Amino acid sequence: MNMAVVGMIAGMALGFAGYFGGFGAFLLVAALGAVGFVVGRLLEGDMDLRDFFRPRGDRQR
Repeated sequence: MNMAVVGMIAGMALGFAGYFGGFGAFLLVAALGAVGFVVGRLLEGDMDLRDFFRPRGDRQR
């Protein structure tokens, strides 16, 4: 599945949550989607957990 289809599905889920559940449900779905995205990237190995806790000055280019 390409990223355009994934983005469309995520947008539709947020739209349904906002329409049927209100703004609170929209925020909940968006937050859980972001958490799921980060966990998925961590499990795939595309992201390192240390990147979140490293001070800004220590980043390598």
